[in-house]
Amino acid sequence: MSESFDAVVVGSGPNGLAAAITLAQKGLSVQVIEAEDTIGGGMRSGELTLPGFTHDLCSAIHPLALASPFLSSLPLAEHGLELIHPDVPMAHPLDDGRTAVLEMSIPQTASHLGRDSDEYVKLMAPLVRSHGNLVEQFLGPARPPRHPISAGRFGVHAIRSAKGLATMFEDERSRALIAGVAAHSILPLDCLVTGGFGLILAILGHAVGWPVVKGGTQSLANSLQSIFEANGGQVVTGRRIDSIDELPRHKVALLDVGPRQLEKIAGDRLPKSYLYRLRRYRYGPSVFKVDWALDGPVPWKDRFCREAGTVHLGGTFEQIAASERAVWENRHVARPYCIIAQQSLRDPTRAPEGKHTLWGYCHVPTGYDVDMTELIEEQIERQAPGFKDLILAKSTLGPADLERSNANYVGGDINGGVQDIRQLFTRPVARIDPYSTPVEGLYLCSSSTPPGGGVHGMCGYHAGKSALAKHFKQLR
Repeated sequence: MSESFDAVVVGSGPNGLAAAITLAQKGLSVQVIEAEDTIGGGMRSGELTLPGFTHDLCSAIHPLALASPFLSSLPLAEHGLELIHPDVPMAHPLDDGRTAVLEMSIPQTASHLGRDSDEYVKLMAPLVRSHGNLVEQFLGPARPPRHPISAGRFGVHAIRSAKGLATMFEDERSRALIAGVAAHSILPLDCLVTGGFGLILAILGHAVGWPVVKGGTQSLANSLQSIFEANGGQVVTGRRIDSIDELPRHKVALLDVGPRQLEKIAGDRLPKSYLYRLRRYRYGPSVFKVDWALDGPVPWKDRFCREAGTVHLGGTFEQIAASERAVWENRHVARPYCIIAQQSLRDPTRAPEGKHTLWGYCHVPTGYDVDMTELIEEQIERQAPGFKDLILAKSTLGPADLERSNANYVGGDINGGVQDIRQLFTRPVARIDPYSTPVEGLYLCSSSTPPGGGVHGMCGYHAGKSALAKHFKQLR
């Protein structure tokens, strides 16, 4: 007789593992099935360039993991996780030699913003004080706010576009800071809610920091697996699921997959009306990623860049806005907005003594097949002359490579679908319970459900709670 489980989870990304832990903590028998040989999804790490150099395959910087109501509730440190904080969370150099700097201290950050100093403190201080309430509201499905005053204070700014939010400031550094954090949304900066994405990342920079995982982000995945197994869970790797019929016997199944994979796995059981809406789900632009093994630290001209865990490149607000708009219009970008992470500055386990790793990517049109390596390196070289001379080896991942490494990255979209105002809370389709499907006992728990992309596990947590409420009411 084949094994039988209360729940089966397909996929071991942060959301799949979060869903599995949520159910296992209630005493249910749970099996996680992962297609790849290693768990983690976007949390995987590996030696992509040279032996001894550990690179993060996708996610690298983790403010959302620290702030996540679910992940922060787990004893991750007891299961091997160590987070390391860089001296400076983020630096954003401009061509004129000035730099916007996001520090954990609001006053210190404001001190870098010239005449906008007071305005920045006025905006950020009350939001940071209520960051716990805001994160709880932001990292979930649409629902009435439990803390309406703080939600309203945030919402009046969060609904705005980054372009609108930037009108509050005059200094180029302030406006560039807004552009850099808002562009993580992979949306044009004149779109509604891009201001909210930028605000959340800035708020978390002050409230919890932008840390890296010691030894690589894979360590976070391993810690989650350890907690899951400590609660009686079982993990199976190297087994791809192409149909619901391939699953072991179960009461509920939670799929850490996107809409296209859901149709492939369960399409013959889904109503035509639901499939029609599922096929209208929109995926967004891609990324082009490069990892470098370096002979030394990046020789940034600016001292804050030399201390920052994350560096945003791309220039002024207007230059970044133009870059992001071009990506959405399927046009080539000669000076792309780039996100650079310097994990080895504070984590010597990432590289041999005296050597360093560097991680970076830029946004590109969906499925773009142009090699952006040279353009990304030129953006770095512009602010760090001599950088190219330090390169020992490099590894590149274009949109097609990313999708091969993780089927949820359709066309290279690492957010699991567009996160604009139309699809922020109605992903993948508009339903009272966005994690449920029309098939009894079948749930989605991927970043294609609210609240979307990022290593926070909240999509999986909410999906797990939904399954508990409907199928295991006695355990809620």
